[in-house]
Amino acid sequence: MSDSRKGKRPLVADRRYPKKAAKKPVKKVARKGPAKRRRAPIKKPSRNIFVRLFRWVLRLVWWVTWRVGLTVAAGIALAVGYFWTTLPDVNELLDGRARGSVTLLDREGERFAWRGDQFGGAVMASTVAPGLKDAVIATEDKRFYRHFGVSPRGMAGAIRINLSEGRGPLQGHGGSTITQQTAKLLCLGVEYDPSEWKSEAAYVADCRRGSIQRKAKEAIYAMAMEAKYSKDEILSIYLNRAYMGGGAYGAEAAAQRYFGKPAADLTLAEGAMIAGLLTAPSRMAPTSNLQRSQDRAATVLRLMGDQGYLSGAEVTQWQQNPATLSPAARRKAGGYFADWVMSTGPEFFTRNTTEDVIIRTTLDQRLQRAAEEALKQVFDTKVREGSKAQAAIVVMSADGAVRAMVGGLETRVSGVFNRAIQAERQTGSAFKPFVYAAALELGYSPLDTVDDSPMTIDIPGSGPWSPRNYTNTYSGRVTLTQALAQSLNIPAVKVSESVGRDLVRRVATDFGIDNEMANGPALALGASESTLLDMTGAYAGILNGGSSVTPYGLIDLRLQGDDEPLMGTGGGIGERVVQDSAAAQLIWMMEKVVSEGTGGRAQFGGREIAGKTGTTQAARDAWFVGFTADYVAGVWMGYDDNTPLTGVTGGGLPAEIWRETMVRVHEGVPAKPLPMQAPAGASRPDPAPAAPRQRREVPRTTEGLIEMLVRDILGGGSAPTRPNDRIPGESR
Repeated sequence: MSDSRKGKRPLVADRRYPKKAAKKPVKKVARKGPAKRRRAPIKKPSRNIFVRLFRWVLRLVWWVTWRVGLTVAAGIALAVGYFWTTLPDVNELLDGRARGSVTLLDREGERFAWRGDQFGGAVMASTVAPGLKDAVIATEDKRFYRHFGVSPRGMAGAIRINLSEGRGPLQGHGGSTITQQTAKLLCLGVEYDPSEWKSEAAYVADCRRGSIQRKAKEAIYAMAMEAKYSKDEILSIYLNRAYMGGGAYGAEAAAQRYFGKPAADLTLAEGAMIAGLLTAPSRMAPTSNLQRSQDRAATVLRLMGDQGYLSGAEVTQWQQNPATLSPAARRKAGGYFADWVMSTGPEFFTRNTTEDVIIRTTLDQRLQRAAEEALKQVFDTKVREGSKAQAAIVVMSADGAVRAMVGGLETRVSGVFNRAIQAERQTGSAFKPFVYAAALELGYSPLDTVDDSPMTIDIPGSGPWSPRNYTNTYSGRVTLTQALAQSLNIPAVKVSESVGRDLVRRVATDFGIDNEMANGPALALGASESTLLDMTGAYAGILNGGSSVTPYGLIDLRLQGDDEPLMGTGGGIGERVVQDSAAAQLIWMMEKVVSEGTGGRAQFGGREIAGKTGTTQAARDAWFVGFTADYVAGVWMGYDDNTPLTGVTGGGLPAEIWRETMVRVHEGVPAKPLPMQAPAGASRPDPAPAAPRQRREVPRTTEGLIEMLVRDILGGGSAPTRPNDRIPGESR
């Protein structure tokens, strides 16, 4: 038996494979890394109902806002895309005028007036003078190259200014970018259609509406333009379509209109002046008020300095040397003349032209200045201050070519009442040369006599009529020359009645006085009406030897760029009215009016001058029309409302205006003799009475005149009789 208390003996296998020692627990080393964050404790929903409601409202607003915003953005994108597809090539948008222009050239080929919508030609932002481009950006949109067509900052600033100045948010400053202004100039792509609009003005007014809906559409159109065109292309459209006053559309037209040079050659001062016009082109135009335009240009230069385009020294330099107008723009000559020429041409090439037209005219700018200066001098020195009297002047050549025209005291205007061509006034004694022209054509002599004594004519339906002389005195027997020189009324009536009113009327009409003439014996005293232009043209017919004249100012008309004219002049010398000898003797008689009679104040420089004074009843009109060998001039003076003149006759202020005009007109022109012919025996101081002749009835009609001429040709008539033989009841 074994002892159970003894220990067990190890087995052989145990000895062979000893038991491993028990491993001690190894402490694990924590890995370095971010420590695990503790989860924030979940907040329990607030039990405050108001907080929960506020949070719900915020979530709803956000949910609605981003969806509405996305919808609006999609709508804007679609609208921008639509307008993008409608935008044409940029070159098609440079000239946006609804009508063409008319440029008027004087007789030397120099421009003196513009009408219609002037467009000097397309320019690009890269080709205009850099100073002009910088001035426009500095003035109109300093962030032009940094926005996408709309400037929220600019709009906010404009609204703030409008509200601070007491206006509505959209009234006054608009905060529009150059792109938005260009969109407005394009009328958002809507072109003018005469059949859809009452007038072009209505179309333009609609394009410039400032409603919120219009502003929104304008902004979308501007963004479409930004997507379609480059910045310089948008600026080019703006520089070509913007109105810049004086009828000029675009920078090139403005540069030519005001400075007589291309837009590429403008100085900084000139570029600043043109940029300054964009705010208010009509009011700021230098042709309207040069000082105001220069002040605005100084502001533009300051803005250019503030924005870094110019240094302080450059700003000061150009502000001290402001731009001035070109000679042609400064003179602004021939406003009345230009209006008249425009009215004489075909409407589709003048007032309503869709083409650019060039008209060459007869205007002589030196003579135009002479007439304007003469009128101003006389009114400044001889007419009482505050007088509302008016005057008009016409100067022309003997062939009817009008060289100067003044239609009123305001000489530098256009589109106003032109008294030289529109005022039809009684001519008074200025009509008498046509009475004596008819007599001379019948064979009368300037030395024939007529009795200046009271007479009475019984006018059927009106009763007896007794003409009187201006002085209420009578001179007895006088020659026709003396009667004309002293402007005696009774001899003129007697001669008119002797030769026949119908013949006097025909002679005057053929000379160019085409208004309806008086039928009674007062015809001889200028009871009929006429314009100054027609009267001056009629006197030109006397100077040229007795042929009719149609006054004209248009030499030829052509389209810009064409060499061949589309039309030529429509005036000039026409058919003969009286014989050369009759015209030459009439000139001799009219010379006596100036050298010995009522027209003495018209004399100057020892030149031979012929003319005639005229004063109507109650001195409502005063005339002097006359000529030298070189020029014919007419002067009218009166009130527009027919108020009588005080102390003025044709031989007074009108003759002085005529003299002052012609003195200037003839500067540097050598004196020439008049084409006049003295009658036989003119050297005798007092004309002898006519020898007794067989008395016979005076032919009072054209038919009677023809009958007398036929008898003379066939040998059955007697020698021509004299006026004192032809007036019934007169002694020889």
